[in-house]
Amino acid sequence: MPDTAAHLDGNCLAGPLSEILSVEATAAWWRCPECARSGPLAELHVYGPEPGLTARCPGCAHVALRLVREERHVWLTLGGGAGAFRFAVA
Repeated sequence: MPDTAAHLDGNCLAGPLSEILSVEATAAWWRCPECARSGPLAELHVYGPEPGLTARCPGCAHVALRLVREERHVWLTLGGGAGAFRFAVA
């Protein structure tokens, strides 16, 4: 479990997510599959920046998303699962 004193709020995801999404992602709502808590993305606890940003549920610390930069690509994993989306950034 990450040190809760070292996290940022989900608003820090606005810039990185705006590079790959066309909507204001921090206003989007999420629902945790572990504890059923829900709320705006801005409420997530974000850890990083290296090797990437990891956003966790503030209730149970379940991974909600990971965002990792790799040269000209951004890897976005939603829900903490094994699946990931890769986006090329100009």
